[in-house]
Amino acid sequence: MIAETGLLSFGAYIPRNRLQRHAIHAANGWFAGSLKDFAKGERATANWDEDPITMAVEAARDTLTGIDRANVASVSLASTTLPFADRLNAGVVKEALTLSDATGAFDVTGGQRIATSALIQAIAAAAGGSGPHLALASEMRLSQPASVAEMVNGDAAAGLLVGQGSVVARLLGSRSVTIDFVDHFRSSHAAVDYAWESRWTRDEGYAGMIGDALGKALAEMEVDAAKINRFVIPITSRGIAESLARRVGVRPQAVADRLSGSVGDSGVAHPFLLLAAALEAAAPGETVLLVGFGQGVDVLLFETTPAIVDLPARRGVKGSLARGVPTDNYLRWLFHRGMLDLDKGMRAEADQKQPGTALWRNRKTVLGLVGGRCTKTGTVQFPKSDIGVNPNDHAIGTQEDYPLADVRARIVTYTADSLTYSPDPPSYYGMIDFDGGGRMVAEFADVEADDVEVGRSVTMMFRIKAVDEARDFTKYFWKAVPAT
Repeated sequence: MIAETGLLSFGAYIPRNRLQRHAIHAANGWFAGSLKDFAKGERATANWDEDPITMAVEAARDTLTGIDRANVASVSLASTTLPFADRLNAGVVKEALTLSDATGAFDVTGGQRIATSALIQAIAAAAGGSGPHLALASEMRLSQPASVAEMVNGDAAAGLLVGQGSVVARLLGSRSVTIDFVDHFRSSHAAVDYAWESRWTRDEGYAGMIGDALGKALAEMEVDAAKINRFVIPITSRGIAESLARRVGVRPQAVADRLSGSVGDSGVAHPFLLLAAALEAAAPGETVLLVGFGQGVDVLLFETTPAIVDLPARRGVKGSLARGVPTDNYLRWLFHRGMLDLDKGMRAEADQKQPGTALWRNRKTVLGLVGGRCTKTGTVQFPKSDIGVNPNDHAIGTQEDYPLADVRARIVTYTADSLTYSPDPPSYYGMIDFDGGGRMVAEFADVEADDVEVGRSVTMMFRIKAVDEARDFTKYFWKAVPAT
């Protein structure tokens, strides 16, 4: 029996904070009155300690729910907003996931279509016999205050595990075209995109290029468009998806929700995010038509299999949407994105230099949250050390690696500190006790005063620890967030 090739699993991550669009309009409407047309709904906004790497880690963890990570052969990270221009961003993700050092890793960047293009290549490689590939897409775009992009964009990440075996969706066919159609661009030294006139993009890009590519792809695949169950198109502009569906004969009810009112346009991540949302709602035997757009078009047609009902429960898109918390603090969001310069005070002047040698020696501890377990006494501790902490037996050289990132914990003590500098005061931290043993002092993230109490169950999330502004280096670690 020939093993099938396709999608083995999927996952997603959407930040908890949801900035209300009416708050953006309230602040900028005096200057840009046309923003009123976009002032409904909310957009997902990453917290100050999140970026495309941390979001990709959380999407990857969701994707790998119930999967033996030892089987992952390679990982890629697609984004146009990668934190590092010369450091392997996917390599940081690999370390956080505690994947084997033999795992391949690479970054993919350069345009809004790169995630779907990388997916096509990953499926082709899997068909040729390569091991399972974890394809991630994550985006956190900056936008000029009082711009339309500020209203319609959103932050998110999603992942797809590609390989051979018990696939949840098989690829029936794909088609790609590449055309240097510059509807928007951002040069290497710029912070925000420059966009051309929206009607031109709509008529020439969406209606012209996508419409033509869809028609030819469906003809080549000999697919009856009226029988497509889910039409996934990551264009959040009003009416575009419905118009394209009519043009190629896809039923209106097959058009998938673009999450424009609840998340926003998450750029490179949006095709994966919408595909994950479609798959978590799909039954076996459904066809899913996916489009990627940006300097060309990718068209992919999937068919779900019976294995989709056997996937372990995960947070997914639905769970990520459910944990959202609305906020109308527009100034806080500007500050967190570096668009508003506030007086941070003297306590923010501490040098955050990260010695590369120390990070190298302790990368499992810092990036993977790997502690130690004594093989003699069973005592778990963090960090791992040569000498055990069991008070009755300080055994030497008996500890094995013990990953703690996926272990739940409970709050033992906590403090709300308004004196220490934090980009989002007060700073919450305290002692947590992991289920099965092991304690550590941890910072708490995504919390309000009512979220922190002794005995509260927490889970660990990969976050930014601090930023070395003098050298422009981001330090990562794990923080505790309320369990849901």
